[in-house]
Amino acid sequence: GNTFFNFLSFFFSLCLYKNKQKLLLHYSSKLLHILLRQMESLSPAIGSNWIRPSTTISGENELLISSVKSIKLPPVSRRKMRMRVAAQSSNFIVPNNIDFSDPDWKVKYEREFEARFNIPHITDVFPDAVSYPSTFCLKMRTPVTEDFAQGYPSDEEWHGYINNNDRVLLKTINYSSPTSAGAECIDPDCTWVEQWVHRAGPREKIYFKPEEVKAAIITCGGLCPGLNDVIRQIVITLEIYGVKQIVGIPFGYRGFSSDDLAEMPLSRKVVQNVHLSGGSLLGVSRGGPKVSDIVDSIQERGINMLFVIGGNGTHAGANAIHDECRRRRMQVAVVGVPKTIDNDIMLMDKTFGFDTAVEEAQRAINSAYIEAHSAYHGIGIVKLMGRSSGFIAMHASLASGQIDICLIPEVPFNLHGPHGVLQHVKYLLEAKGSAVICVAEGAGQDFLEKTNAKDASGNAVLGDIGVHIQQQIKKYFKEIGVTTDVKYIDPTYMIRACRANASDGILCTVLGQNAVHGAFAGYSGITVGICNTHYVYFPIPEVIAQPKVVDPNSRMWHRCLTSTGQPDFL
Repeated sequence: GNTFFNFLSFFFSLCLYKNKQKLLLHYSSKLLHILLRQMESLSPAIGSNWIRPSTTISGENELLISSVKSIKLPPVSRRKMRMRVAAQSSNFIVPNNIDFSDPDWKVKYEREFEARFNIPHITDVFPDAVSYPSTFCLKMRTPVTEDFAQGYPSDEEWHGYINNNDRVLLKTINYSSPTSAGAECIDPDCTWVEQWVHRAGPREKIYFKPEEVKAAIITCGGLCPGLNDVIRQIVITLEIYGVKQIVGIPFGYRGFSSDDLAEMPLSRKVVQNVHLSGGSLLGVSRGGPKVSDIVDSIQERGINMLFVIGGNGTHAGANAIHDECRRRRMQVAVVGVPKTIDNDIMLMDKTFGFDTAVEEAQRAINSAYIEAHSAYHGIGIVKLMGRSSGFIAMHASLASGQIDICLIPEVPFNLHGPHGVLQHVKYLLEAKGSAVICVAEGAGQDFLEKTNAKDASGNAVLGDIGVHIQQQIKKYFKEIGVTTDVKYIDPTYMIRACRANASDGILCTVLGQNAVHGAFAGYSGITVGICNTHYVYFPIPEVIAQPKVVDPNSRMWHRCLTSTGQPDFL
């Protein structure tokens, strides 16, 4: 096996060096798939060495890439080869403990998937938990009162409830080959496997009496358009169920530990027009106290519904709170609403704030274009959000039609050299007299000095790639004696502070409503998202396993390259 991998790695190197990479990728991937199938059939022991949980780059490619590293090649060729191999199978999903030689592997995988995506319910810990007819019915739009029989009106004629067995298909494309653009395959043959997740919405039975509920809402991390929209809809939906005690915890998880930060009472009257402004009514912060201290505070305050609005780190905290509440046998529903302007949460079509960010970025891009187009040898640079994923930069570039070069974290690039960014900028100035560059903040961090500093959320503090590119452009053209006029725009904080646009406003509204429906249905440790245009519930661990990133072999990235006309900068 190792001999074959080394041979295949050498074959990769030789062909890339001779500029035959396209032909090579086709035949080497075929050889790789044949080898993997042979390894599976030899013995289960061999298979267990390479099968592991899903990651961005599959195990067999890591072996291949590690072999590639050992071959002495020019740095650019070696870097290009690693990128091509990774991109070739960046969405090749290798499930854990699945033996593809087993004729029943598909059934076993579907069973394992169903178990992984089963959403936690209060009855898992409290089997005797009592359910009640839902107090949510759109034939009755005023808050519930005790005037109704037993306080819980039931309308058997209203067919607006979601059945607990309703499911939504996670993946909708049946890829015929792992070499198809954007292919997401489970096995080397790209076998179609149905993957179903839980549909979101109101249930006919609820597990909390509205008059006994104290609901709390927190917003964590950085600002994002739509925070107030989500807060507003959570409050309004809670009131429709009949909840009287609704509070906001100020400044994220920090609000659970600071004595000087009091709860903020919330009601429809308080939140009625809050969505007309950006920011967060409750304030935001990163970090916070220990999980045990947060749960102590939840217990002391009598909170039994907690709505957590935040990104991957915030959701990891929410899941830890859920686990601790279960350990203490506390009947508390913890529900997340994913908030990341970068759109980097797994399994979801998009997260709120993303559409607004792409729309607002158009102003900065258009300004950079006008500056560049109006100057002699003008060059405009726009840096957009995207720590580990380039979705905003990619979509903003596509939307504007004014970008010549789009740089994202997922696609390596060289600044210098015959195929570098600077050489292409020189070509653009000669061909059309100006150039506009859009770069995601996490791109090209290898060019910058690492400080190992981290923010309160544990994220690495990034260097400013936009400033670095600006400086390198000025230096390069000064050395070759070409006059340029370089303008750099960073609209990050202007975009974050905006109010949500119409598209995000709708998304926030539905997410907020479904978060409340999930809590009343007795689910906890879940987050709500949009999947193939339908709203679903995911178990939190599945969406925080790793950040979602742009697949360099996806059709969307290919569309972006078609729009910009940029070459491969390696």
